[in-house]
Amino acid sequence: MNTSSPVRDPRPRRSFTARRAALAGSIGSTIEWYDFFLYGTASALVFGDVFFPTDDPFVSRLLAFASFGVAFVARPLGGLIFGYLGDKFGRKPVLVITLLMMGLSTGVIGLLPSYDSIGLAAPIVLVTLRILQGISVGGEYGGAVLMAVEHADEKKKSFYGSWVQAGSPAGLILCNTVFLITIYETSGSAWAWRVPFLVSFILVAVGLYIRTQIAESPEFEAAQEEKALKTSPIRAVLKEAKLRMALVSLAYVGAGVTVYIVAVFSMSFGKVELSYSTEAVLTLVVVGQIAAFIAMLIFGKLGDRIPYHKVFIVGCVFMGLMAVPWMAGLETGNHWVAGAGYVLISIPYAAVYGSMAVFFATTFETTIGYTALSAGYQFGTVISSAIAPMIALNLLNATGSSWSIVAYMTLSCFVSAIAAGILQRQKVKARRQVAAASVVQGSAG
Repeated sequence: MNTSSPVRDPRPRRSFTARRAALAGSIGSTIEWYDFFLYGTASALVFGDVFFPTDDPFVSRLLAFASFGVAFVARPLGGLIFGYLGDKFGRKPVLVITLLMMGLSTGVIGLLPSYDSIGLAAPIVLVTLRILQGISVGGEYGGAVLMAVEHADEKKKSFYGSWVQAGSPAGLILCNTVFLITIYETSGSAWAWRVPFLVSFILVAVGLYIRTQIAESPEFEAAQEEKALKTSPIRAVLKEAKLRMALVSLAYVGAGVTVYIVAVFSMSFGKVELSYSTEAVLTLVVVGQIAAFIAMLIFGKLGDRIPYHKVFIVGCVFMGLMAVPWMAGLETGNHWVAGAGYVLISIPYAAVYGSMAVFFATTFETTIGYTALSAGYQFGTVISSAIAPMIALNLLNATGSSWSIVAYMTLSCFVSAIAAGILQRQKVKARRQVAAASVVQGSAG
C-alpha cells in the first residue's frame, strides 16, 4: 500500500501568484502613470500661467511643454540606474523605491508656490521635481512589465503583460477625472489644480502596501540560484543586446508620439485653437482612454493566441492611418464626432501598447532584461514622447495647418512598424544563438 503523500500540482498556485503579480503591477502602474500624466494635463491647461508667465502666450505654452519633456530626458537615467539594480538585486525592491519616489515628487508639486509668490525659484523647483518623476518612471516600467511577464506561464504572458500596460490609460483616466471633478466642485478656482497632485500622497500609500505583498520574479530567482546573474548588466547589454535595445527604442516611437499628441497636446490645441472648454477636452481624452483600456486587455488576450509581434505591427500601421479621422473629427468642433475620432485612434493604439509588454520583455534574457528593456524603452520615449507636444506646437505654428501634425504621427507609426519587424528577426536570431551556446556548454560538461 502506497502511503506517500500525493504530489500537488503547482500550476494552480503559480496561476494565482501570476494573477496577483499582474494585478499588483497594474495597480502600481496606474498610480505611477496617474502621477506622470497629471503633470502633462497641468502643463497643457494651467502651468503656463502659474509657473511660466510671459507676455506671449505661445512662449508660456512652449515653456510648460518643455518642462513636461524634461522628465523624458531623465527617464533613460532612471532606466539605467534601476535597471542595473533590478538585474543585480531583484525586481521587487526597485519597484517599491520607484513608486515612493514618484508619489512624493508629485505630492510636493501640489504644495509648490507659484511664480508670482516666489519668482524664479518656482519653475526651478518644479523642473527638479519633474526630473525626479522622470527618473522614477524610467525605473518603473521595465520592472512592472517583467514582474507580470516572468510570473506568468507561456500561454498567458501577453494577457498578464497587458494588465501592466493598461495602467497607462487607467492612470490617465484617473488623473483627468480627478481634474474634472475638482474643476466642477471648485468652479475652476485658482488653487483647484493642486488637489489632484495632493491626492498622490494617498495613492502612494495604497500602492506601497500592494507592492510589498507580491513575491519576487521566479525567473530572476532561478537565475540567482544558478549564479547566472551578470556582474555588470550594463556592460553585458552593450556587448550582447545593443542592436535589440536600439530597435526597441524605434519600435516604441509611434505609440509615444501618438499618445502624447492625442492625450496631452490635443488638450491645449482643442482649448486654444478650437475653442473647446477645459471640461470638453478632458472628457474627450477620458473617452479615448476608456476605449484603450478595454481594448488593451482584449489585444493582450489575442497576443496569446496569435504571434504578439504581428498584433504590434498591424496596430502600428492602423494607428498611423487613424490619425487622419482623429484630427478631422477634432476639428469639426462637434463633441460627439470628436469623441468618435478619439475612440478610433485609441483602438489600434491599444493593440500596440497592449502587446508591447510581452513583445519587449521577451526580447532579452532574464539576466539583462531589466536593464535592456528599461534603457531601450526609455530612450524611445526621449525621441518620441518627450518632444511630441513641442514638435506638434511648432509644426502648427510654422505651417498653420494641423495636417502637418497628422503627417508627423503617421510617419512615426510606420517607422515603428518597420523597426518591430526587424526586432522580431533579431530576437529569433538571439534565441538561436543562446540555444546553440547551451548545447555547446552541455557537450563540454
